[in-house]
Amino acid sequence: MKYINKTIFTILLAAGAISSSCESYLEEENYTAVSLESANKSSDIFDQLVGSVYERARETTTYYQPEMMYALEDVGTDIVTRGAILSGTDPINDYVNFNSTNNVVRVYWGNQYKVIASANLAIDNAVNIQGLEESAKNTGIGEAKFFRALSYFNLVENFGGVPLIINQVTPADTEIKYSRSTEEQVYTQILKDLNEALLAVDETPDDYGRVSKDAVRHIMSKVLLTRAYKSFADVNDFTEAAALAETVIANHDLVATFPDLIDINNQRNSEVVFSYLFGSDPVSRGWGNSRHQLYKFDYFNYPGMTRGNKGIGPAPTPFFYSLFGEDDERAEATYRRAIYAEKNYVKNIAGTDVTVVAGDTAIYFPKTAWSQTAIDAARYKVINPGTYFENDGITSVHYPMFKKFDDPSTPFAYTDQESAGQRDMVMMRSGEAYLIAAEAYLGASNPTTAAARLTTLRARAGLTTPVLPTEVTLDFILDERARELVGEVNRWMDLKRTGKLIERTLMHNPHAKFNNALNAKNLLRPIPQVEIDNSGGNITQNPI
Repeated sequence: MKYINKTIFTILLAAGAISSSCESYLEEENYTAVSLESANKSSDIFDQLVGSVYERARETTTYYQPEMMYALEDVGTDIVTRGAILSGTDPINDYVNFNSTNNVVRVYWGNQYKVIASANLAIDNAVNIQGLEESAKNTGIGEAKFFRALSYFNLVENFGGVPLIINQVTPADTEIKYSRSTEEQVYTQILKDLNEALLAVDETPDDYGRVSKDAVRHIMSKVLLTRAYKSFADVNDFTEAAALAETVIANHDLVATFPDLIDINNQRNSEVVFSYLFGSDPVSRGWGNSRHQLYKFDYFNYPGMTRGNKGIGPAPTPFFYSLFGEDDERAEATYRRAIYAEKNYVKNIAGTDVTVVAGDTAIYFPKTAWSQTAIDAARYKVINPGTYFENDGITSVHYPMFKKFDDPSTPFAYTDQESAGQRDMVMMRSGEAYLIAAEAYLGASNPTTAAARLTTLRARAGLTTPVLPTEVTLDFILDERARELVGEVNRWMDLKRTGKLIERTLMHNPHAKFNNALNAKNLLRPIPQVEIDNSGGNITQNPI
């Protein structure tokens, strides 16, 4: 008897109902439940088929499920831990009892296959749509292949070999028996899709937010860089990754300063390669960009504060804060050590009531520990380093608060409510291309050019001392990636790629170090048990 994986089948088959509503080129219409029969009769609908791929990719990036956002990206690494006191266990961050029934991996797996399903739908039906111009068809297929490759890259790095499904699934396919392709086979398909996408998409699309050739080059450079470390690597992976990154660098000038780069009024700048768009329209915005909720504690419970943006749980590690030197302009642009009162309040200092007015400091995180005498004399709450994960009677955890993605217009929302963030979500920029190039040059035994790329990037942050070739190591690059890209890219995949996940996480993540459970089996996530069960055991499990 043949089995079909019912979960995958349901996801892939459900893509036959089209729903699309992204801002920019997709913002004007919101088609829901459009049948393929009607779609095939209108060339205008093909844009919505492609648009549905964008939408699914965007939504699965910003939103997994309540309290699961970004769970498989930064959490459980050297720079982000769980936002809780130093006790107990957690499967994702601490790698304790992380098994195949975990809901996070089930949702993540399903989300990636939703994107793949939408991409397959657009690709397979393009030829059937009446009146569709050849150029529009080729471009749309290229965009769909870009997103399919991106989802398979996420899947293969998190789970290893996965079922490789590159055609639309229909009700007639109930006899399909899915099994896991090898990692090498998945990588071959990813690069095939990306090479075809590179030929098909525009160098400079007319509509902001659509995939460009540089977006394809950027993700391809990262795919090749990742494959370069594997047993099935091609001898030219490092050099080709560097060459692709160099093209992106040449086409996208760095913004002059880091504060200017992340300024909410300068979102669409020269450095951006690809962004997901949200905006103010609640229909086209969907769930909303939730990055403004990253790495925030419940600061609004302290005197003088009002309810602002609710954080979504994870916290930067003390190691993360230690990475920034005195002259690094990225520190002040990324997080705040001083939080200012939003309303007047009274604080008792040595028996005397003192009024702290709105606009004065309410909470302060010094870089080095203050004495208790100095703390008692302060007009504001002082939280020393070393106490970030100790309950102070107001909050259980507290730390210098992230501001890199602040979105002041966004209202307070709990994690099970739409985040409503309006900012563009920058997914690729040339700042990362410099770091990809540096790592690729190091892998290709060219530390001199690697040092030059790092020197240029660091100079933008105010660090003018040139990097020496002898200083360039994987750890140096990973430290630089943390300072430059925190909250923007998948840190877990960076550490896994470089072979540093276990070493750096156990060294710098306080909760993972406390439980000391992380080991080599955790270099792959567990396959969702429901997928194994529904395949009749044809899909095999990773070590757990």
